[in-house]
Amino acid sequence: MTVEHPDLLPAAAVTAAMQDYLKAVYRLQDAGPVTTQRIAEELGVTGPSVTNMVKRLAEIGLLRHAPYHGAELTPSGERIAIEITRHHRLIERFLVERLGFGWDEVHEEADRLEHHISEALEARLDATLGHPEVDPHGDPIPSTEGMVVAVGATRLADHAAGDAVVVRRVSDRDPAQLRYLRELGLIPGAVVEVMGILPFDGPLRLRVGGVEQIIGRSLANAVYVERLG
Repeated sequence: MTVEHPDLLPAAAVTAAMQDYLKAVYRLQDAGPVTTQRIAEELGVTGPSVTNMVKRLAEIGLLRHAPYHGAELTPSGERIAIEITRHHRLIERFLVERLGFGWDEVHEEADRLEHHISEALEARLDATLGHPEVDPHGDPIPSTEGMVVAVGATRLADHAAGDAVVVRRVSDRDPAQLRYLRELGLIPGAVVEVMGILPFDGPLRLRVGGVEQIIGRSLANAVYVERLG
């Protein structure tokens, strides 16, 4: 079945599982069409499950998919993915600012709640929080019109000794990693000096808040920064 007017589909017209897939493709599609393998890894599901869902979403006009090429969102699918992403990031911000959750605790909670809030509740959350532009991890919160302000940032691991940078956002996928980043002071808004990089793909020496820290490349790849000056 193909939906006659897919551009009119609201997020509530598709299941929570479908919304998860659309959000995953939205998250991954910066470099172009997303393979079923990458979607499976993102959602922790099997390849056949992804194949079946991608076909279903293509049938109702929310994805475009070509075998061996990958999946990408249609305008209708992107609108739904952005709406769910807005719900998710507003909920994360509310949980941290108003309910005292740690920034390492909110991702899974928001995953569960994002499918079930009304537009009225979304608007109230936004107003109560003062219309925030980013979530606790620095990711941009889409506007009610679906506009997303890009956060200009490069990976900390890509910078050289002597660079002074400010942390803009961090990966929110690993709670233990988030707890460790907070211990190191590597949170959005933190000013960091790259003091040195050990040879042969070695770790980075940093100064964060006046304290010297040493972090590995994989952790530095999870921190997105903007050069100062």
